[in-house]
Amino acid sequence: MTVQGLPMVVPAQDLPARVRIHEVGARDGLQNEKATVPTEVKAEFVRRLADAGLSTIEATSFVHPKWVPQLADAERLFPLVSDLPEVHLPVLVPNERGLDRALALGARRVAVFASATESFAKANLNRTVDEALAMFEPVVSRAKADKVHVRGYLSMCFGDPWEGPVPVHQVVRVCKALLDMGCDELSLGDTIGVATPGHVLELLAALNEDGVPTNTLGVHFHDTYGQALANTLAALQHGVTTVDASAGGLGGCPYAKSATGNLATEDLVWMLQGLGIDTGVDLGRLTATSVWMAGQLGRPSPSRTVKALSHQE
Repeated sequence: MTVQGLPMVVPAQDLPARVRIHEVGARDGLQNEKATVPTEVKAEFVRRLADAGLSTIEATSFVHPKWVPQLADAERLFPLVSDLPEVHLPVLVPNERGLDRALALGARRVAVFASATESFAKANLNRTVDEALAMFEPVVSRAKADKVHVRGYLSMCFGDPWEGPVPVHQVVRVCKALLDMGCDELSLGDTIGVATPGHVLELLAALNEDGVPTNTLGVHFHDTYGQALANTLAALQHGVTTVDASAGGLGGCPYAKSATGNLATEDLVWMLQGLGIDTGVDLGRLTATSVWMAGQLGRPSPSRTVKALSHQE
């Protein structure tokens, strides 16, 4: 239910005044859907997210359609949303071919996707960690030469389904390699949702100690064990001001035993509003957008805030 004046704003000490939400629902969320969402629906989703006040919306991925058929329409989708004013539309580019496709359409923000573990690098990219970094180097170099902003995603920062715990120094090494090759920012991914707040603080401190500044870091938490908001708050306490989230909690299947859904943007905004932290997001419009998208997908949103604010069962 909606109650006027809630959440009550009670600021906490040592938190940032503003947080930039890096919205991943249109890419990371929809690529995990079993059914392929029509291009026009994706474009409308992006436009509604922008209308709700989100200023960074990951639009799509220029990967080979064989690997991610749900995003095979990248060339059709991007021109439908690229005219949005004052909205950054980063896209994922796995290699130089993907970069070529993105640049041809005028993309000015791209992202590469690395792994902190050998097992996931092999499963996801069929390469070792170092081989994947070598593949990304010319991508980043060419993008920076063209004055394109580059984000480096790093998966398995807190745990790996094959290797278990991931040593902090291992994550730091790959982070530094991505920054050294020219990435403007990094997104630390809790890919299987096993992080806890102490672990988050330890990794952030270790990165700082090795010369990685906090203002280059974003966090990307999955809510598999219900820890995403707690982990986000820990990161904010450390000074992180960029948080990845997915409208309506899209990403993964909330009904699967191995559910690894993204942190819902609405849940994040509710917490930040209560803390008096500015996001520029209109929670009502965002909730309406996620309810609309849930209708397109034929299932309710797993976001608790969406359910509470929309009477969605």
